[in-house]
Amino acid sequence: MSQIHTLTMPKWGLSMTEGRVDAWLKQEGDEISKGDEVLDVETDKISSSVEAPFSGVLRRQVARPDETLPVGALLAVVVDGEAEEAEIDAVVQRFQAEFVAQGSADQAQGPAPQKAEVGGRLLRWFELGDGGTPLVLVHGFGGDLNNWLFNHPALAADRRVVALDLPGHGESAKALDKGDLDELSETVLALLDHLGIAKAHLGGHSMGGAVCLNVARLAPQRVASLCLVASAGLGEAINGQYLQGFVAAANRNALKPQMVQLFADPGLVTRQMLEDMLKFKRLEGVDQALRQLGSALADGDRQRHDLRGVLGQHPTLVIWGAEDAIIPAAHAEGVEAEVLVVPGVGHMVQMEAADQVNQRVLEFLSKH
Repeated sequence: MSQIHTLTMPKWGLSMTEGRVDAWLKQEGDEISKGDEVLDVETDKISSSVEAPFSGVLRRQVARPDETLPVGALLAVVVDGEAEEAEIDAVVQRFQAEFVAQGSADQAQGPAPQKAEVGGRLLRWFELGDGGTPLVLVHGFGGDLNNWLFNHPALAADRRVVALDLPGHGESAKALDKGDLDELSETVLALLDHLGIAKAHLGGHSMGGAVCLNVARLAPQRVASLCLVASAGLGEAINGQYLQGFVAAANRNALKPQMVQLFADPGLVTRQMLEDMLKFKRLEGVDQALRQLGSALADGDRQRHDLRGVLGQHPTLVIWGAEDAIIPAAHAEGVEAEVLVVPGVGHMVQMEAADQVNQRVLEFLSKH
């Protein structure tokens, strides 16, 4: 029995509405296995590859290079078994006719981030999923809740998952009081209170990892487990020049050399990603917040916080990209935790190796 599969434009994260086809990695007539990268797509946040969720032969490339298409649009037809060209024509025609009719309505129904006064300041957060012990995702320095756009939907398959913008970041209030780790950690605890979450799994990237460790230090009874991704607070070394260069960068030419250090593949840093980051950095209060947080985090190339002693009190998973140029992957050695070091990826391991990270986090959470 042959099956005709349609490969469509994926939705990576909340704000993605369209993607531009960059290049085809497979050609018509090629055999494709489930999980193979079929084409590269660039969005307003990131470039990434579209993976095949099924196996078969690539029979029809519908989307053309440089074409910009909405989420859900038809990219290709893959056939597992035999099919006549006329059958494929019919599938394409039917898809295109139906897609035009329903595309825009789907977009409007997606969940949206929420904002509220929490602990005396405006906070933005985004929730997906329900049930289970909730997971709270905490981004790193200069990031926002979109740093989890490749992870959030997958991790929310069987539990409530909340990603927030820390103070000084994203669309949360920019002003900080002390601008230290305790202030950020107290904000996470205030959000837990606001959302009625007595106990949560905490997932943190980079500075967000140190925030999660510090929450576990301040309020161990509120923490079910820790997932620490390229985390600060587990060793002394940090790329202080990156932090200083990122804070100081006021235009695209200054920012790009900093941003490419976050990824093993510099091609992932798109023009749009740089524009979005500059737009954020120009918001009132952001420069001051980043300077406060940067100096609270590190003194030159030395981290100010050693939170390794917190490990061992809670089940912990530590994930690192082997090519991390910001915080060395060597900090994962000898920790009291499960460890995954992913070869060939950098500091933004949760973006560069999303499937691997998601799978390991889901396995970890299922046991705790």
